[in-house]
Amino acid sequence: MSGVDKAMLTVDGIPLLHRVLAAVGAVPVVVVGPERPVPAAVRWTREEPAGGGPVAGLAAGLAAVDLPSTATVAVLAADLAGITSSTLARLCFDGDGAVLVDEDGREQWLIGVWRLGALRAAIPAQPRDRSLRSVLGGLDVTRVPARPGECVDVDTPADLRP
Repeated sequence: MSGVDKAMLTVDGIPLLHRVLAAVGAVPVVVVGPERPVPAAVRWTREEPAGGGPVAGLAAGLAAVDLPSTATVAVLAADLAGITSSTLARLCFDGDGAVLVDEDGREQWLIGVWRLGALRAAIPAQPRDRSLRSVLGGLDVTRVPARPGECVDVDTPADLRP
């Protein structure tokens, strides 16, 4: 979207990042990216190099989490317009984690809940420009069908219109 800060674009008057933080509703929260004004206490970190892709971002976020490997963590994109706390509550699993699956049957790797130890073990030594599917797809993943609108993210200006 031509360098626009997607995380701060608004849907119904609420910035996308604020929507995601409200859906999480737990602490600690780590946000990967440049610092922005948010209505919650978060820890900020950046991937190396900046713009290194979602796996590099995930690696940076995991490095900033000080929890036991048995802890459960949510991994969410900042541009999710349809995410709610009830979405996260439905992401239950027995194995390594759970992801939402859209209406076309595609796993939404940036809408998931995971066992922290499994995520850390899956991250490659060189995470730059790796796909989440290639890194997380081999884990024991529970796939949860999305409800209408839950997987909506903002990739184009048209995505901001109701």
